[in-house]
Amino acid sequence: MASTQQLAQLDRLERQVTTLVTAYQQLREELADSQTTIQQLQADVRDRERQLKDFQNQENITKLVNTIAGEPANVNELKLRLNEYIREIDKCLAYLRE
Repeated sequence: MASTQQLAQLDRLERQVTTLVTAYQQLREELADSQTTIQQLQADVRDRERQLKDFQNQENITKLVNTIAGEPANVNELKLRLNEYIREIDKCLAYLRE
């Protein structure tokens, strides 16, 4: 038959294992929460990058419009630039559809 000291030691070990299992479960939950947060932040970063690119495109279009209004001699160059921007916008739209 097991001694009282052995029983007490087994009881302590059982409490320690229970504590460790509880801590492990809490850490797994925290990890899952952190992974969800990371995914949300990555989505936010992608959205901000898209917004930044949109603003840059708007700025370029504004510069083109100002150039068109100021120098009619460069019409062919402006048409080429506009076509280039349109192709870039089409690429962006195709990327967003994926």
